[in-house]
Amino acid sequence: MQRLLMGNECIALGAIKAGVKCVCGYPGTPSTEILETVVKENPGDIYVEWSVNEKAAIEVAAGAAYSGVRTLVTMKQVGLNACADPVMCLAYIGIKGGMVLAVADDPGPISSQTEQDTRHFAAFSKLPVFDPSTPEEAYEMIQDAYEYSERYGTPVIFRPTTRICHGYTSLTPAAEIKERPQEGFVKDPRWAIFPKLSYQNHIRLEQRLPQIGADFAAYRFNQLSGQGKKGIAAGGIAYAYAQEVLNELEVDSKVLKVATPQPFPEKLAVEFLQGLEEVLVLEELDPVIERELLRVCGKYHLPTIIKGKLTQDLPFAGEYSAELVKSRLYSFFNLPSPPEPALDLPPLPLRPPVLCAGCPHRASFYAVKQAAKGQEAIFSGDIGCYTLGNAQPLDMVDTCLCMGAGITIAQGLQRANPDCYNFAFIGDSTFFHTGIPGIINAVYNETKIIVIILDNSTTAMTGHQPHPGTGRKASGEIATKIDIAGVLQAIGVKKVIKANPLELSTAVAAVQEAMAFDGVSAVIFAAPCIAISKAQPQLVITEDCTQCRKCIRELGCPAITYAEGRVAIEQSLCYGCGLCAQVCPSAAITVQEASK
Repeated sequence: MQRLLMGNECIALGAIKAGVKCVCGYPGTPSTEILETVVKENPGDIYVEWSVNEKAAIEVAAGAAYSGVRTLVTMKQVGLNACADPVMCLAYIGIKGGMVLAVADDPGPISSQTEQDTRHFAAFSKLPVFDPSTPEEAYEMIQDAYEYSERYGTPVIFRPTTRICHGYTSLTPAAEIKERPQEGFVKDPRWAIFPKLSYQNHIRLEQRLPQIGADFAAYRFNQLSGQGKKGIAAGGIAYAYAQEVLNELEVDSKVLKVATPQPFPEKLAVEFLQGLEEVLVLEELDPVIERELLRVCGKYHLPTIIKGKLTQDLPFAGEYSAELVKSRLYSFFNLPSPPEPALDLPPLPLRPPVLCAGCPHRASFYAVKQAAKGQEAIFSGDIGCYTLGNAQPLDMVDTCLCMGAGITIAQGLQRANPDCYNFAFIGDSTFFHTGIPGIINAVYNETKIIVIILDNSTTAMTGHQPHPGTGRKASGEIATKIDIAGVLQAIGVKKVIKANPLELSTAVAAVQEAMAFDGVSAVIFAAPCIAISKAQPQLVITEDCTQCRKCIRELGCPAITYAEGRVAIEQSLCYGCGLCAQVCPSAAITVQEASK
């Protein structure tokens, strides 16, 4: 049956068809729906888990792959940094069952700290890369990835970018699933990494790469077409954009599609470059294909001019679009600029990201701000919805680096600024991901910081996935619920306070108590994300309102508006959290029961 499927769904269904039996990951846009689709489409014999972090996910999958099981690990590009250690070692040790690391890159970046290009990490770790150019190709290509993984006994990286992950296509998934015998774990010295073995495996690794590159030259999704003196080389979504434009133009051009940029299909590239005067390279994000073509030109003494990012013919940063590729192709072929669509549209309004109306994080930030009022304080943030606490009027995130770093950054700030109160904000999911070691470090080194744990009972930013503190598994089954307060006490935090951030006076008092403690202290602000909690009574502004606008100036809630000289609450946005009512100096905000 034909289905309308997101790219991430295509990837998941392709892996299921290939016979994957163990799937692990950590949620991160744009990769999240891959694992969620496996949960939804699970025929019943696939083990699926949201791991506490990407390192744990890789290592769980590695154990299964050692046993001959086909495995899949999902993450976004920055997640690969968190599991660099096991990935590098697995490149040396190898695997038995096919192992695919689905690492989604985020050009833009749309929802990430970096625009890093996973192809560089693949070259660094000497692992093969598969780079699909359409969602339907992703469905087929991930099945090939398992075959190559087992053929060469190595993990492989599958690298979709945002538009592949979140694009849609009509697809008829195959009903049959590839079933494979699994002999289980067989004891062998190869599974224990030691320096001598690593040395020997390094030699094998270097010998294997050109073999894979030669194999890739004949791979079905690496394609060479067309003829002429000018050429286009492209990979990923940029290839799909280029094909759309080339189908419109009446130009002679050779086209090289690179679906496996690492190791590079050199033989196919040499055939492509023969007789070409110049080539334009289209790729997200870094000039990986471009540099490989330059290397090939030098190695074989070819006079072809290679144009792309290095020649400033294309931008280094940002996501490619069909319009960008079209304009560059018109220029490359010396054609008049393509006509602009005749649309008389008004400019789009600026819509900066904000915390949702009713978000408990707003209340937590405000409580800390009130508790620290008049004091020298530094507020270290972290990765999650609460990063948006940096926006006005809250202005409560002074630093933000990467997952779990807020707690350790605060320790460095405390050492350099001992007369300040140093706060570290971290979410519940991030606490389990990488927050715990940082707190242990603070306790061990006796560094006075105040840790504010924003526990909203979910992994909100990536789509409300469960984590160890929710008591649910990826499948929805009941799991052991890990108590954050118990963990903090067990690792030596002497002052742990739990409070509801929506009870403002109590929340402020909790923060002040933590500030007064001489050592590592923690406040757990527990209140569920409004997206998973039931609708609450809505609020209205009465005639007692003096139009002082304190609610707007200090909270920045998108449900509170000011127009035509009056403050109002937009009922369609209000969740009745009650924070504004506690802030209002005129007691002019009251509860109104939500309409049925």
